[in-house]
Amino acid sequence: MAEFTLRGGAGTAIDAELEVKRSRFFCTLLRVDSEARARDAIEAARKQHWEARHHCSAFVIGSSTLPDQVRRAHDDGEPSGTAGRPMLDVLTGNNLVDCVAVVSRHFGGTLLGTGGLFRAYSDAVAAAIAAATLANQLVARERRELYTLSLAHSDAGRVESELRQYADVAVLGTVYGASAVVSLATALGQEQSLHERVAGITSGAGMLVHAGSQWADVELG
Repeated sequence: MAEFTLRGGAGTAIDAELEVKRSRFFCTLLRVDSEARARDAIEAARKQHWEARHHCSAFVIGSSTLPDQVRRAHDDGEPSGTAGRPMLDVLTGNNLVDCVAVVSRHFGGTLLGTGGLFRAYSDAVAAAIAAATLANQLVARERRELYTLSLAHSDAGRVESELRQYADVAVLGTVYGASAVVSLATALGQEQSLHERVAGITSGAGMLVHAGSQWADVELG
């Protein structure tokens, strides 16, 4: 399942505003890399919209493929289940990760009821996601498996050039020492293909060494 986040790293934000029966809902969707930064963003919204009655929030930190993914939602004084949870459902329903949504509500004098609040908070987050999509501010968030490949200096340029022809292989760089060590990355599930390609290019002489994994932003096709 593809997952998405805001382009540009932690701190990137996009805003949206919604009015329902004269109540105004200001949503900030912000990319974060930790629960602490998500909570900092919520406090920043409180200060920016100090006159608002409620600052409801939801955030998702980490991929759903990881056992330690963090999901939180808070109603901030609204009736239970009418704000934070529906906001979280919009984030997860759109497969967003490493993001916090904060909706600050300025009361317009008309009670919206539980159903109205549920829709308004959901729609405010959905509007921010739509704005991010329209502005091409969403990227896929994918895990990359890392490998190193040691080669003779005389072979490094040719092997690197041939590997760059494959869309599912990223050549991260080459370090020259006693041998040339090429750093490579490939998508999870493509490891066998990488081994086969390296074997073919090097006539079986090149040996890949797994060097861990990292998460990467990937442009949407």
